[in-house]
Amino acid sequence: MTVGLLSHHRCNGHNMGEYHPESPARLGAIQDQLIRSGLEYVVKQIDATPLDRQLLSLAHDEDYIEHIFENAPKEGLFRLDDDTAMSSKSLEAALYSAGAAKDAVDLVMSNTLSSAFCITRPPGHHAERNKGMGFCIFNNIAIASEYAKKHYKLKRVAIVDFDVHHGNGTENIIKDKKGTLFCSSYQYPFYPFEMQENDTPPIINTPLAATTKGPEFREIIAEKWLPALRKFKPEMIFISAGFDAHIEDEMSQVSLTEQDYRWVTDEVKLIAEQYSKGRIISVLEGGYSLSALGRCAVAHINGLIGH
Repeated sequence: MTVGLLSHHRCNGHNMGEYHPESPARLGAIQDQLIRSGLEYVVKQIDATPLDRQLLSLAHDEDYIEHIFENAPKEGLFRLDDDTAMSSKSLEAALYSAGAAKDAVDLVMSNTLSSAFCITRPPGHHAERNKGMGFCIFNNIAIASEYAKKHYKLKRVAIVDFDVHHGNGTENIIKDKKGTLFCSSYQYPFYPFEMQENDTPPIINTPLAATTKGPEFREIIAEKWLPALRKFKPEMIFISAGFDAHIEDEMSQVSLTEQDYRWVTDEVKLIAEQYSKGRIISVLEGGYSLSALGRCAVAHINGLIGH
C-alpha cells in the first residue's frame, strides 16, 4: 500500500487578504517541494471531496454551523475574529479541507492507502465547538477522528498536535468524548493563551519555552507523549501537522528543523505500526515560511513512507 496525499484546488479559493500569512501560496510551496523531491511519483495524489454538511455536527454545534453558512459572503470578507475571515470561496474551501480528512479515514480504513497526509486549507485545530478562530473555520481533525470512531466503531483514537500553537479547538471538542487521547505541544506563553499544562490522559499538554530547540523538543515528546500513546494503544493516529515551530518561521520563537519533524513522524509511525495497523491520518495546520513549510512537509511525508 502507498501513502496518499489528499488536496483540492478549491482550497486555494480561501483568501483572507493579500498580506495574511495563511495564504493560498502555502499549498503551492508544498507542491513545488514535492516535485523537486521526486515524491510526486512515490505517493498517490487524490482529489478530496467536500464534507457533507451533516457531518460537521460531529464536532460543531448546529448554531455555529448555521452561523457560518448564513454569513458566508458573496463578496468581500466576513470576520470570525481579528485573525480569521471568510471570503466568497472560503466556505467551499473549508468543506473540502474537512472532507479531505474524512476521505482519508475512508481510504485508510479500506486499505486503499497505508496512511494519508491532507494538504489542505483552511487549517482547523483552533476551531472550537461553537467558535472559529486562529485562521480556522471547521476543526478538520476533530471531525475526522469522531467520524472514525462513529463510522468504523474504533474505540481508541489518538490525536497528536505539534503545531507551535496549542490545539485549543481540538481540546475543546474532544475533552469530554470517550476514546480519544490528545497530545499537544506548543510555545508557551503564546496564542491562544488558553492552554494549561497537563500530564493526565486524555489531555497531554506539553508547553515549550520560546528558546526550545530540537534536542529539548525531542526529549519532551519522548517523555510526555510516547509512553502515553503506548499505554493508550490507539487503533488510529491523527496528526495535526503544523510546521510553524521551524527556525525560519517568523510566527514563533521555537527553533525546530526538518529533521525534528521527521523524527516525531518516525516515532508516531513506530507506535502506529505497533498498535494501529500503521493507520495514520495527518492534516496540515500551520507553517508560514513558504520554503521551510515545503521542506518540512517533504520530511513529514518521507517519514510516513518510511524512506
